[in-house]
Amino acid sequence: MKNVDLSTMSDEQLVHHELTLERTLFGHQLRHRLNQLENNSVLKRTRREIARAQTALRSRELDSGVVRGQLRQKHAASFVPAALGSADAGGGFLKGLMEKSSLDSSVAPE
Repeated sequence: MKNVDLSTMSDEQLVHHELTLERTLFGHQLRHRLNQLENNSVLKRTRREIARAQTALRSRELDSGVVRGQLRQKHAASFVPAALGSADAGGGFLKGLMEKSSLDSSVAPE
């Protein structure tokens, strides 16, 4: 996602985007530690996307004259996380990761 896309988002969408990226990064880090992550470059790309979102949020806070972190605090309560790898929001964060890892291990090479 480019900076142009971040500038067209509302404050709430931007906060939700950042929180989603943080959850994604956590999932990638967990899979990396379990040696299940095939492409390590996604860690760097995700960290950079988080930094871009945080920079856009901070610039909006400075433009509005509000305190650091106020936009995130205001909109974080409305964030409903979806399970990774699925469109529905149920079963918690680790459910999506565990389902994916169990699917990967259940398919044994012949």
